[in-house]
Amino acid sequence: MTRVFSGIKPTGHLTLGNYLGAMRRWATADQYRADALFCIVDLHALTVDHDPARVRRLSRQAATLLLASGLDPERCTVFVQSHVDEHARLSYLLECVATDGEMRRMIQYKEKAAREQRRGGSVRLSLLTYPVLMAADILAYGTDEVPVGNDQTQHVELARDLAERFNQRYGHTFVVPRATSPSVAARVMNLQDPASKMGKSDDTGPGIVYLLDEPDVVRKKVMRAVTDSGSEVVYDRESRPGLANLLEILAACTGGEPAALAGSYDGYGALKRDTADAVIEVLRPLRKRHQELCADPAHLEGVLREGAERARGMARPTVDAAYRAIGLLPASEVVPASEVVPLNAAR
Repeated sequence: MTRVFSGIKPTGHLTLGNYLGAMRRWATADQYRADALFCIVDLHALTVDHDPARVRRLSRQAATLLLASGLDPERCTVFVQSHVDEHARLSYLLECVATDGEMRRMIQYKEKAAREQRRGGSVRLSLLTYPVLMAADILAYGTDEVPVGNDQTQHVELARDLAERFNQRYGHTFVVPRATSPSVAARVMNLQDPASKMGKSDDTGPGIVYLLDEPDVVRKKVMRAVTDSGSEVVYDRESRPGLANLLEILAACTGGEPAALAGSYDGYGALKRDTADAVIEVLRPLRKRHQELCADPAHLEGVLREGAERARGMARPTVDAAYRAIGLLPASEVVPASEVVPLNAAR
């Protein structure tokens, strides 16, 4: 069976972009057609300045929302990255295969490093190397497919390169994965800045629809969305990005096609109202299930504990094989301390 792995980073409250671009497909398709693992990649949240308590809180919230979106622990594995040591173990081995140039060419590193520098902060080494950790997340499980948004495909390409390089140098150890992405709303854009994605790391702003926003808040944000000059409703991502973003969101929520939907509207007002209604209805069952899960925290803890145990069992054989292949001495061959003869012992 095809194995699928994907993760979500607890650096902010999850957004409509996270749901339409990834989470919904995980719940409606991936967990049924594949041996699927979905991970809260909390180690990735440490690459920038952060509040430890907030990371823990957002990790729990993200896990709860994954379950609320429809992930079934009986069908897939839901776990927290830091609960499975194999991620960190494998990451260092892959750092020994990756190059400095590869890391510095990563688009997200360039963008995030520039942002940190503009804020007057220092750039952590982990921000440079975290794509290798992401590759370890993927390769540890013999992953065939990685469902990601368009902004993450470069990282999956790095995982492919590292897997092929390791296999060539040290013998076949890793499955070479491939990225997959949905055809519509793979990248939902900020309602106030259609040139930027709707990112969960932005804590404030009227352009971000969060999954736990109240319906009236969602409606207000959609109705205030930036459109473009002109009054004709047409689907053109290049020249009309704001309008295209609304049409793609509506299409993703209703199952339509953006270009076909454009022909149904004479003005922006009706399009915004219908888009707001559609988003509210899509999020309604998720919000309801989230409330139910929050009332039973022991259930979440049990899911994450069992998920980590299952993930550990999948990852350990591959990571142990990588350790042997690269030349590290297996732990079973190390002489126990009790059997070591002191140098000054009588002969």
